[in-house]
Amino acid sequence: MTTVTSASSSLAQTQSASSQEGLMASYDLFLSILTTQIQNQDPLDPMDSAEYTSQLVQYSNVEQGIQQNKNLESIIATLQSNQSMSYVSYIGNEVSADASSTLLSGSEASWNYDIKEDATGTFAIYDTAGTVVYSGDIELDAGSGTFIWDGRTDAGTDAADGIYSIAFSMQDASSRAEPVTTAIKGVVDSVDWSSGEPILKVNGSNIPVSSVTSVSRPS
Repeated sequence: MTTVTSASSSLAQTQSASSQEGLMASYDLFLSILTTQIQNQDPLDPMDSAEYTSQLVQYSNVEQGIQQNKNLESIIATLQSNQSMSYVSYIGNEVSADASSTLLSGSEASWNYDIKEDATGTFAIYDTAGTVVYSGDIELDAGSGTFIWDGRTDAGTDAADGIYSIAFSMQDASSRAEPVTTAIKGVVDSVDWSSGEPILKVNGSNIPVSSVTSVSRPS
């Protein structure tokens, strides 16, 4: 069964809310000052008409700014919805992707790999900022396998859920460099937006959309 999980952009919402609050504060303050000024002016010496007109124009500009901000919020929401729905088209299609990046969720992340010869070496896991969060020595048997990480870092803490990538530096018995392939190819079963970036579920692996290199109809 295919599933789709979506989440709106919290950053866009926060920025929009902040902008709206700023405009509303200016609007309320200006309205309060203008009302007080009108109520307390001397009937025998009323406010200068040119100055009054200028203030009304300012009032109108603030009001227009609030309306434009609301329209912008609507446009952003529509664009986000359209972008989210566009990823649904991946479901049921076959993708090829660089599977060196995956999603850490629930204290588990995994990478499928292939290596031609038995090899020994090291591995390093990076966060999205390119910082090594976990590393160590490793031995890999020739063929296909799965590397599983429990989310523990070199500092002994639990890494936050999110996207992480892995890199291997391996050598065979003759001390020659042995490449490790993490590319993946398969049919997309589901799309998940809960981490903030669309994640495709392919053959049991979590693949960020940004890692996809090609999309095609299943053969």
